[in-house]
Amino acid sequence: MPLLRGKKPAVTAGSKMPKLSENQLPGCVLQEEGPQVKRSSSPPHGAPKKRTAFIDITNAHKVQISLPGRKKKEAAKKQVKKTSAPSVSTKNHDNLKKSSSESSEGTPAEEEEKEEEAAAAPVEELVAAAPLAVCEVPAHHQKQQIPAEFDVDSENAEDCYMCPEYAKDIFDYLKQREEKFVLCNYMPQQPSLNPEMRAILIDWLVEVQENFELYHETLYLAVKMTDHYLAKTPVHRELLQLLGSTTMLIASKFEERSPPCVDDFLYICDDAYKREEIISMEANILQTLSFDINIPIPYRFLRRYAKCVSAGMDTLTLARFFCEMSLMEVELVSVRGSLLASACLLLALVTRDLGGWSPILEYHSGYQAADVAPVVRNLHEMLSAPPDDKLKAIRNKYSHKVFFEVASLPLVSGDMLEEVLSQ
Repeated sequence: MPLLRGKKPAVTAGSKMPKLSENQLPGCVLQEEGPQVKRSSSPPHGAPKKRTAFIDITNAHKVQISLPGRKKKEAAKKQVKKTSAPSVSTKNHDNLKKSSSESSEGTPAEEEEKEEEAAAAPVEELVAAAPLAVCEVPAHHQKQQIPAEFDVDSENAEDCYMCPEYAKDIFDYLKQREEKFVLCNYMPQQPSLNPEMRAILIDWLVEVQENFELYHETLYLAVKMTDHYLAKTPVHRELLQLLGSTTMLIASKFEERSPPCVDDFLYICDDAYKREEIISMEANILQTLSFDINIPIPYRFLRRYAKCVSAGMDTLTLARFFCEMSLMEVELVSVRGSLLASACLLLALVTRDLGGWSPILEYHSGYQAADVAPVVRNLHEMLSAPPDDKLKAIRNKYSHKVFFEVASLPLVSGDMLEEVLSQ
């Protein structure tokens, strides 16, 4: 129980309070009832000196903090006051006398207000006389004006989590950042791997994402990190699952609020690897990628572009199905995320008979219909191929009612697709 200054603590019957000496409580003074005595600020004889982090607040009025450039500003102010202050203050003083003689009926409060205005007048006149420095913002730093017909963020003006003021700038930055993470087909550099092994790994990662109920962003980022690591380092087929589980662990730490622990990934790998091996692989991946794992993923662009056309949840889910199926194809690794998202959305719009590539999509994505058409054709060819019975995690996932059973929808015919792409 804290001790109140000026009052004795109440002691109940049977209780004992040990007597604390001053040596046991250095710096604490127990005052008894009666008049309070002012405590001296000087330390007692033999006691250590007081050490404060910044300044002693009891002497704050005596301390002057010198900031860089402050002396020059103060000297300039003093020089201005010497030249202009006497004449202005004399003028104000005469005006004050004149006004007081003319209006003798004023109250003392009004006279005090007039004196305060007169005292503040020199500063106001100096501020008014000083020229204001106007800095012109460079053209490349000025905020981009979005046309009214393409403005999709004003409706979220009251939602700070949607960042309506910077949404367009954020996705433009992500699109520029994609150029740093462009990949090519790295399979010829992997003597122990082939595209089928990579597809098996992606299919297994989809199951991991479902079992742990992770975000879709975590899955896409894990696949991106896996591809970037394989593009730089040869990996034996026996370590491919270790690579995939470790990239999923890193992506979970980056995206999830409560990521799974290392023991969870050891469990899903059926204890095929040791804890030290996952930790060592994690450090190896981060060093190989130079700790730059904020890789733009197509899933983020897909949600943005779907918002631009006010696509329904069923249409967005169909586009997500196409985008997740594209993760299995090593030929689409070299396609930028924003372009792949544009192609998946366009294919979903055509499948739903909701039109083609509109001007608002062209404005926000930066791609024209001719840029998106080749990727759409590759996606249609991939989806038209007979499914592999061994790799059915994605199709089973999107055959659920939660995902509107979009995996069972018939694919648009090639003739209808070409008709829309040729417009």
